[in-house]
Amino acid sequence: MSIKPISLPVDCTLTTIRQRARLPFAIAGLLLSAQTQAFLPTPLSLVTTGELAPMSNSAVVDETANTAAYPRVQTEISEGQNAQARQKSQAEELLANWREQVKTENLAQHTTWRRLLYFFDDQKGFLGKNKGVSVVDDANFFLSKNGQQDSGAELDAMLVALADELTITAHNTAQTGDSSSLNSRSQNSNSVLCRFPARVHWLSETLNISESDLMADCPEFDEWIEKLAPEQLSIMFAQEYLDNPTSAFAHTLLRIDSKASAADPSQIHHAYALNYTVGGDPADSFVVYAIKSMIGSYDNAIEIDPYPEKLAKYLQDDERDAWTYQLDLSPSEGQQIMRHVWETKGLEMPYYFATDNCASEILRLIDVVRPQQHLLSQLPYVVIPSDVVQLLDNEGLLARTNYTPADSTLRQAQLNAVKQQREQLGYHNSAKQTFHEIKSARLNPISSMSSDRQTLLQRRIAVSDNNPIDRHPLQLGHVGIGQRGDNNYIDVGVRAGYHDFLDRPAGFPQFFDLEGAAVTVRLYDKDDEASHRHAQPKSVVLQNLTLVSGRSFNPVNSAKKGKTWGATIEATRVDDGSQQDGTDHLVGSLGYETGWSWAFGTPRKNTGEMPPQLCYTLLSGTTQAGRGLNKGYRVGAGVNLGCRYQINNQLRVQAELQLPYWYHGSSDAPDVRGHYWQPISTLGLQYDFDKKQALRINTTYDWQERLAANDDIQLSYRRYF
Repeated sequence: MSIKPISLPVDCTLTTIRQRARLPFAIAGLLLSAQTQAFLPTPLSLVTTGELAPMSNSAVVDETANTAAYPRVQTEISEGQNAQARQKSQAEELLANWREQVKTENLAQHTTWRRLLYFFDDQKGFLGKNKGVSVVDDANFFLSKNGQQDSGAELDAMLVALADELTITAHNTAQTGDSSSLNSRSQNSNSVLCRFPARVHWLSETLNISESDLMADCPEFDEWIEKLAPEQLSIMFAQEYLDNPTSAFAHTLLRIDSKASAADPSQIHHAYALNYTVGGDPADSFVVYAIKSMIGSYDNAIEIDPYPEKLAKYLQDDERDAWTYQLDLSPSEGQQIMRHVWETKGLEMPYYFATDNCASEILRLIDVVRPQQHLLSQLPYVVIPSDVVQLLDNEGLLARTNYTPADSTLRQAQLNAVKQQREQLGYHNSAKQTFHEIKSARLNPISSMSSDRQTLLQRRIAVSDNNPIDRHPLQLGHVGIGQRGDNNYIDVGVRAGYHDFLDRPAGFPQFFDLEGAAVTVRLYDKDDEASHRHAQPKSVVLQNLTLVSGRSFNPVNSAKKGKTWGATIEATRVDDGSQQDGTDHLVGSLGYETGWSWAFGTPRKNTGEMPPQLCYTLLSGTTQAGRGLNKGYRVGAGVNLGCRYQINNQLRVQAELQLPYWYHGSSDAPDVRGHYWQPISTLGLQYDFDKKQALRINTTYDWQERLAANDDIQLSYRRYF
């Protein structure tokens, strides 16, 4: 098989020869290029986590085609590394300066810093908090894992985070040339500047950090503070409300005023209410609710609502008068308080009805911005809203005062005026209908608030005598001398609170009657078994221990709604009338009353006060148990009739007749009764020397013939403190 040679055109042959002649030059150029590349940095696109990335021939060709760009890439890397090094150096230098100042001034133990972290260093009394541990048990509130136990560790962690954020900001600003530009720190709501604005503000003032360096865009916080626009703070006091036992001791909240409502307090639609309350379970019964509130089984709840909504609840729904006191704080102090509220509003901490409540939180917030003040420590055992108002007044922290009458108070003022006219003009047929229309909230919608609940209307009546600043101190000590039968005795007692029917009424709601945590011991001075077989031995006995005792009076002929009722939980000494010559015994007693009351007399002119005198009829039921009683128990039902007469501002008298019918159960023993009537009459009179001192006379007569001693009379000196 023969192969024919291929003949090429002349032009093609010459071209091929020229190409072959250039080949050595191309190879030489390629080698020269490879040698040059050895002296250049490795392209960034070929480096992955410290190792060379796989590369193709085309990648090599592309890289060699762009060798002019390699020096710029390497320069950027070097500049970035240098910038990070500079940032680290600047942060360390800043941190070192701060740490030195912190050490020199011992800022880790500064009162304000520890108060910002919920350390209670100056809390007194056996109910005081652990001074070495913050009461906040939430890891999110601390930057340091030891922050709850060590305020110094938390301060250092705060400074570290702040130094890092400030140097990052300074670097980004230097790169952009715009101090207002957004950066990674300012867009992060978890930055310390956004999470802890109150801490940052205090540190900026203490460490002289420029405000411009602390500028941050914190959308959530900025929106919140812009909405509230805090310019001025006031404390609002809503008076006691026995018909809701959880509000029996009154309530306080903070009114947050903007510039508009601060300039004109009637413009309440520009204000907000900060309410510290218990986050209870609505499904719990009242008894369970009360117990859990007392022992801290519920968490607190911080509510911030439009002020008109809260005010309407007190004035219209609960019919409670309100007193508002402007706090003598500067706008900057008010704003710092609100920054701190932002930091703490999401915390879950136990709520204690008597110690950590709506009133104590207001004192704590003021203490945060006033390190020289020690308000909360001045109320070491129990914190009551009215005590807080009086304390703030004594400390000169209350400025302008405003009284806002409840809707029922305004209706009562109208009722008083109509009754006065009726007395002057004589009876007319439409009087009863007129009274009904005035008393009805539905038919008579008069209110201190406008119909849209946006503004306060001008007050048209005089101020009622229920300003809590004017009331007597709630704690009481008393000593009395008396005689029971033919045996003399001395009584000594204390009462943690609150106010009974005969106490000085100024500063309280009318006819207010609520006592709690009261104890009385009695010392008999006679040990004469011969003269009287049943005389008490010469010894000290527990006469009474009251957990709670109170009555809510809502007279049927007044503008107030609600019922008249009462309840008592106590251990007390009673006379057992089931046996001949029965003596007194200590028993546990649980009682409840319900019925009607009527106010009469002439009220103070142009006020919404009810007439000063009161009579009542109450149906009662009582259960008692004790070893001294026949069969160890008795149950009773009956009627209690009484009146209280206000003779003048210093003198009051109360008379009451109790008609209980007791049942012990049937008995076969001779001369032992299983059921019987036991009428008891009492008379009390009190004269006030001033807000803190009074004399009281109490007399009791038991109309049961089978008792060893029927009468008891006592004169006591009472000191309020």
